[in-house]
Amino acid sequence: MLEHFHVPGADRVMIRREDLFKTTADIFAAMGMSREDAELASDGLVTADVRGCETHGVSNMLRNYLQSFAEGKINPTPNWKITKETSAVATIDADKAHGLIICPKAMDIAIEKAKKVGIGAVTIHNSNHAGMMAYHAMRAMPHDMIGYAITGGGAVMVPTYGAEPRVGAVPHAWAVPADKMPPFVLDISSSSVAANKIQLLRRTGANLPPGLMADEEGTPIMEEQEVPSGVRLLPWGSTRELGSHKGYGMAVIGQVFSGILSAGLFGISVPPGNGSQFVAAFSIDAFRDVNEFKGSMDEFLTYLVDTPPAKGHDRVYYAGLPEHEETELREKNGIPLHREVIEWFDSETNRLGLESIRRI
Repeated sequence: MLEHFHVPGADRVMIRREDLFKTTADIFAAMGMSREDAELASDGLVTADVRGCETHGVSNMLRNYLQSFAEGKINPTPNWKITKETSAVATIDADKAHGLIICPKAMDIAIEKAKKVGIGAVTIHNSNHAGMMAYHAMRAMPHDMIGYAITGGGAVMVPTYGAEPRVGAVPHAWAVPADKMPPFVLDISSSSVAANKIQLLRRTGANLPPGLMADEEGTPIMEEQEVPSGVRLLPWGSTRELGSHKGYGMAVIGQVFSGILSAGLFGISVPPGNGSQFVAAFSIDAFRDVNEFKGSMDEFLTYLVDTPPAKGHDRVYYAGLPEHEETELREKNGIPLHREVIEWFDSETNRLGLESIRRI
């Protein structure tokens, strides 16, 4: 993560993964989830924190989820069902399930289909926020498969040349296994920045970097300033001259696959809260020998990291490598949470009659 999104050293409280997992699962269970579902949702959130993706970890998301439970937007005990199905694809009505519950289960269905016919894809509607999409894409890798996951969203991003938000940030995530090298895991929003990073900037008191948001008239903010109110994200590229039409297009096609194809959310929420996702699994052995594929991935990824670095930089990365290295550090040293987040945890566990979160 870029430095301006990190928790300042003076505000850090270190928490071990297992302690963060337990307390988060306890809170989900207190919302009425089964213990199995509570631990599945907790694993999705904590995995984001362990990988250094705080935007979709407990810091930003857990309190939002509790509010959604309180407002009846998330069903803790959903009776989700498959409404349409073939040998390779399926559509799920999630019955307002938490996205961190239904997306892994949908990916498991996609994986089983891919084992039989090479490719499996599942669309989901009537769900909720699904956390870090890489978590769902990565679920395919232990099965020697490539995973792909998309989530739609409400209107928070302005179209290129647009004056008001009309599309979601719409993240796409791919997860590709290798042999000895860490896997290639790309999880990117169609906007210049994930919406949750704006909240991180507000929490840490950092300024807004240029090219991330538009002003109230839709004009790209191209100079550093204080974070403005509201959320008017720019597509990746920021301006048409820098390629914002590409991010805008990725958001639209993502909403087609996750929203329109599933009868779910696309920009305007119809009906309100009808969240939508798309997951797919591609069985490598349906295309070529798995070991040969992984060997080729190792060669390609090594070729990339061996690129001579440009002046002012010490090395070249690929998507998933920084997160792999951050995971190793945080598994050993703990996860840094902002003191305000810890204060919130203490308040909520006290309110719910749960054990306080343990510090290192």
